[in-house]
Amino acid sequence: MNEELRALSLARKKAHKRLLDLKSPVYAAFLDMERAAYSDGHLPKMTKELIAVGISVVIDCRSCMQWHIEQAAAAGADFRQLLEAIEVGIEMGGGPATVSARFALEVLDSVFPPHSGD
Repeated sequence: MNEELRALSLARKKAHKRLLDLKSPVYAAFLDMERAAYSDGHLPKMTKELIAVGISVVIDCRSCMQWHIEQAAAAGADFRQLLEAIEVGIEMGGGPATVSARFALEVLDSVFPPHSGD
């Protein structure tokens, strides 16, 4: 994992702990919503995470891209499925999303070392 990805993970974990320590009711409600949104339902968790990957590319949220790519992989998504989710984000976001996709590809390579998904 490169330094930027490590820094994003650390910042996310630090903020998560801080908000839990503060007993933030809004953050607690967000975590409940997140659990409900990503639990298996008519769509399995993996599919929902792949959707979130595409959305993350469109909105250019690096922390979101990292989190959802890692979560999708943990839920069983392979390299090619994640690449297609990134490509959907590119299509939906147009030119600016290609810039976001560059970062998403770095995360993808950290989860699946280059050429493991070819």
